[in-house]
Amino acid sequence: MDNKPTVVMMGLGYIGLPTAALIASRGINVTGVDVSQSVVDTINEGKIHIVEPELDGLVHHVVKNGLLKASTEPVTADVYLIAVPTPFKGKHVPDLAYVESAVKNIIPTLTKGALVILESTSPVGTTHKIREIIYEERPDLKDEIYIAYCPERVLPGNVIYELEQNDRAIGGIDEASTDKAVSFYKNFVKGELHKTNSQTAEMCKLVENSSRDVQIAFANELSMICDKADINVWELIRLANKHPRVNILQPGTGVGGHCIAVDPWFIVSEFPEEAKMIRAAREINNYKTEWAIEKVKNAALQFKIDNGRDAVIACMGLAFKPNIDDLRESPALHVADQLSTDGFNVLFVEPNLREHSVYELTSFSDAKKKCDIMVFLVAHNEFKSLNGEIDMQVLDFCGVRN
Repeated sequence: MDNKPTVVMMGLGYIGLPTAALIASRGINVTGVDVSQSVVDTINEGKIHIVEPELDGLVHHVVKNGLLKASTEPVTADVYLIAVPTPFKGKHVPDLAYVESAVKNIIPTLTKGALVILESTSPVGTTHKIREIIYEERPDLKDEIYIAYCPERVLPGNVIYELEQNDRAIGGIDEASTDKAVSFYKNFVKGELHKTNSQTAEMCKLVENSSRDVQIAFANELSMICDKADINVWELIRLANKHPRVNILQPGTGVGGHCIAVDPWFIVSEFPEEAKMIRAAREINNYKTEWAIEKVKNAALQFKIDNGRDAVIACMGLAFKPNIDDLRESPALHVADQLSTDGFNVLFVEPNLREHSVYELTSFSDAKKKCDIMVFLVAHNEFKSLNGEIDMQVLDFCGVRN
């Protein structure tokens, strides 16, 4: 594309909004589409509804300069990007309802020569399914538009940098679609753009996150073994990682987020007989969360025996990983919620959130004063500053004090 294209971004969440803002910062006109009117209104005011470093300033800049506009309805454009949720439903079956809805919403606006790119994590074959949906309603567009898949590879908390710098795998439904998509991403991606087909690109995203899940499962399983053996797992991992060919990850409360905690099930659901290790890793990481809950309950029950009253438990961190506000599939949130549901006196502490629609939040400084048991569930930077100042019982599932 020699001339700058016009772009529609379907979905203005944790991936859609940063991507839309980055594209707009290159002088490209972007219309961001979201089903939430409040999200649309917030962005059109030059503000953001999520926590992500550098994003607020970038959005303010591109909105002020008229390069990014938000709407609840798509418009006609040269390029359509789809970055909507792909959760799973019963028995971990992928739910493509949001993707299909986004595709159907853009169909009336599509014109010949348009490029449609799916970025949402999806089962293998989803991009071809998009082609079928479009051609069924618009047979006039058959072989007249380009369709491709290009998954994001970003780390929450560092999204803007990684959107620009990370390599991308780009796969079209045909070679022309791949080339068209690669040409588009060159507008704002400095990382290398690797050409493939849509099925391989779809599987690549799932495999990347499944690989991480397996590695984390090893660390989490190791942490439970070390607890039983009375070994400091953090020290053990530091020592083991001195080996030049060993790199054990850090254990935690479990695995959360919309990617690593979800994507492996996409493979398991399609290949149930073959994906034995991938399934086992998911089960281990889910079990680690339940194991943590039981450890907290036992500590609270022992406190009541020793003190004749119920313990006040401070659950430190609700996000799925450090220094972000994202609660999707968060094992920390599950721990805090389950303890509260089971009748324990819980303080919900999440410094990256100002408020929560369900839980009353407590500042970590107040929690330190009020609690009898402090449970570190997420290694936020704020919590690490408390080292040396804690005189109550501590359960550390994420290495804050090590």
